Amino acid sequence: MTADPPPLQATSPHVMPTYGRLPIALSHGKGCRVWDINGKCYLDALAGIAVNTLGHNHPKLVPALQEQVTQLIHTCNYYHVPLQEALAKKLVELSGMTNVFFCSTGLEANEAALKLARKFGHDHGIDRPQIVVYEKAFHGRSIATLSATGNPKIHAGFEPLVEGFIRVPINNIDALRAATHDNPNVVAVFFETIQGEGGIHPMQMQYLRDVRALCDERNWLMMIDEVQSGMGRTGKWFAHQWASVVPDVMPLAKGLGSGVPVGAVVAGPKAAHIFKPGNHGSTFGGNPLAMRAGVETIRIMEEDGLLANAARVGKHLAAALAAALAAELASGAVKEIRGQGLMIGVELAKPCGALVQQCADHGLLISVTADSVIRLVPPLILTESEADEVVHILAPLVKQLLAT
Repeated sequence: MTADPPPLQATSPHVMPTYGRLPIALSHGKGCRVWDINGKCYLDALAGIAVNTLGHNHPKLVPALQEQVTQLIHTCNYYHVPLQEALAKKLVELSGMTNVFFCSTGLEANEAALKLARKFGHDHGIDRPQIVVYEKAFHGRSIATLSATGNPKIHAGFEPLVEGFIRVPINNIDALRAATHDNPNVVAVFFETIQGEGGIHPMQMQYLRDVRALCDERNWLMMIDEVQSGMGRTGKWFAHQWASVVPDVMPLAKGLGSGVPVGAVVAGPKAAHIFKPGNHGSTFGGNPLAMRAGVETIRIMEEDGLLANAARVGKHLAAALAAALAAELASGAVKEIRGQGLMIGVELAKPCGALVQQCADHGLLISVTADSVIRLVPPLILTESEADEVVHILAPLVKQLLAT
């Protein structure tokens, strides 16, 4: 007889206490479902925070990764890595851009974007380059990326912040113009198409086009962080493509490798050749296993029509949530349901962090961000019936929370 696993502790005695963990340890998954070490099943509407594009134990992905492990897991960048070229070629094709740098995480990709912007400025004779960033933005937790992030809670305890950032509100082109008026040191505008950690706040399509025009007018880099909103999550490969714009720099990560750590910076002509040998690098970036994960993820997404699925099922999920919470939307207790595709935020008029545990108790994995926004970023293989199941579990718990 197998002994019951020991009870999980809120914190581990040996792991730094950097996460507020739930008392859950997952053991395995299949499709959009995962099981914990006690055998309890959960519908996964979080996908490892928008990472598990293909869900769990995908029948096409797993054999490809197993094959790659038997060949090469890692080689350093002293040598050519043919899978890098294959994945870079595909990302260039999908984005309309020209060159790619590979790393391992979204933080690294965003850090590289910031370095590109500064080097761009120095190459144009600007000694103290400045980058426009946004209120409520999130770009990572390194010293530079947390300085670009618009959340004072993330800044606290890590001051002094890195200089060189100008912060503006989203979707206000007049505010952007005013904040940069007569400032010759501005070199780039850096933002998420849909702010993820900030509360699922989308940039308006016309605003994206206006920023593109302003960057062209003033010779700035347009840098779009698609770490969370990219890789098909909104129904297009990259969320900014809904506005028919092309950035100069685009960091990617999360869903690119379906759970294998992969980061990338895709660059257009204005930024593609800023870095020279020795300017930047990554030990693990572009290793064969990560590259195979990226190549196979995109191949499977194309074969299985997952962009169309994300758009269709996301629309169904948002509509079902709106119908189930119609009274709460009318009263203002639910402030808004927003997002696109399978990147959906439900903003309540009160903090709702307790829903994370309550949903888990009922077999649903979600997250809450910005204190009062339920974030749903499930695998892109989610079906309409599974979306209905999300609503069936979530809506009553939201109603219950709002009634207290």
